[in-house]
Amino acid sequence: MPKIEMYSTAMCPYCVRAKMLLQSKGVTWEEIRIDVDHSRMSEMMERSQRRTVPQIFIDDFHVGGFDDMAAMDARGELDPLLHIAPHEAPVHSSEHSEDAPT
Repeated sequence: MPKIEMYSTAMCPYCVRAKMLLQSKGVTWEEIRIDVDHSRMSEMMERSQRRTVPQIFIDDFHVGGFDDMAAMDARGELDPLLHIAPHEAPVHSSEHSEDAPT
């Protein structure tokens, strides 16, 4: 499993959405709260060249923020980066196919 790091703050809706997406993939991550430890903000900015949260890293690859990660997922690029096959991602009960038996 790759090492996933996410720089975040407590009151960030995009951070919440990023965590929900990662959780739906069944992976774990390290959350680095820049609002708790302000010295981590300069670390985040140096690594990402960005000032906004979340900033997500998978191994040493800078994914970017939530929108970047969601776009990667839509293009089918996130699962390989997470070392999971698309069929391994958990299926949610709210997702039904028109052709699936009920």
